[in-house]
Amino acid sequence: MGRKTNPEYMNTVGRQYNQLMEHCKANLDKVENELPPAREELSETLKDGGVSRRDFIKWSSIMTATLMLPPMFKPMVARAAESFSRLPVVWLHLAECTGCSEALLRTSYPNIDDILLDTISLEYHETLMAAAGHQAEQNLEKAMHDFDGKFICVIEGAIPTGLDGKYLTLGANGKTGLELAKEVTSKAAATICIGSCSSFGNVQAAKPNPTDAKGISDALGIPTVNIAGCPPHPANFVGTLLHFLMFGGLPPVDSLGRPLWAYGKRIHDFCERRPHYDAGEFVEEWGDEPAKNGWCLYKMGCKGPYTFANCSKVRFNDGISWPVMAGHGCMGCTEPGFWDTMAPLEKPISEKTILANERTVDKLGVAALGATAAGIAIHAVASAVKGHKPDKE
Repeated sequence: MGRKTNPEYMNTVGRQYNQLMEHCKANLDKVENELPPAREELSETLKDGGVSRRDFIKWSSIMTATLMLPPMFKPMVARAAESFSRLPVVWLHLAECTGCSEALLRTSYPNIDDILLDTISLEYHETLMAAAGHQAEQNLEKAMHDFDGKFICVIEGAIPTGLDGKYLTLGANGKTGLELAKEVTSKAAATICIGSCSSFGNVQAAKPNPTDAKGISDALGIPTVNIAGCPPHPANFVGTLLHFLMFGGLPPVDSLGRPLWAYGKRIHDFCERRPHYDAGEFVEEWGDEPAKNGWCLYKMGCKGPYTFANCSKVRFNDGISWPVMAGHGCMGCTEPGFWDTMAPLEKPISEKTILANERTVDKLGVAALGATAAGIAIHAVASAVKGHKPDKE
């Protein structure tokens, strides 16, 4: 009898899920009792945004599956969403371009993720707040005092650590980004890095990195949950906050601090161009006939096989499209140091293997074009991958 049909195994799984459900209910009770009341009724906000109750229920089902939870948790996901505006958030901007905030804010037709982000209790956000100067500093101090140990610190941007952090000073009091991040994160319930800059250093840490910029975890020596991407998908941030509201902690992460539910699979694994890869059908130059027919972009520098993210599943612009679907290869922006390790961005990395025991792109092209089965055989090996980190150059 298989494990999945073994009654004893099923009973054990059932007990574990029931225990998790009780933990979830208890934590949501705590959220509703200890955090500030919701600033607005979510049902009214959704209605104003043109979202029906049916749409919300459908979204709750999709988000439950996305968070890798069984269907019994759909009511808990909906309940957590209704408490979204209770969660205090202090959002710091360090060495970055504000692109992550822009990606979260800009939308023509708001979906539920966008609406939830609009209702979030932002106690401090330098780009959005009306206050400036000393008044802004006072707002930050008040938020840390009023919600000590209860707020989420979200950090956008890397930390320049050279010259004791003096490459970046912020605010009317002239604190360095390093000082400010240390102070705020020490009082936060958890720290979430939004984007690859705060997660891994990204462009600011690219060679030769004169300011010695680093990701938050490396710079401060603290655990963080890294919502990697340049920019990341809003659903990955929303899902992480929902998990925190439901369970009182941040989700399980991979070896790079990224939520497993969002970054546990390679982009390549769910790419609509994957069958062409397996068949050895590649675009050879921009605009050629294979490009028009939607063939694989691997030889044009697509880094999908090296990149762990859910872009090919959640897509962007309300699920309409994503870069590879639109005709450009993945740049690997959810991976550490992608600006250096994935370069050149529009050419294959000939000396880089896809994963351990796999062939390089040049050898792969020759073999796959010789026999369709070669591409499939290569990926049979890839399915046994042991780790998520890309090979070092």
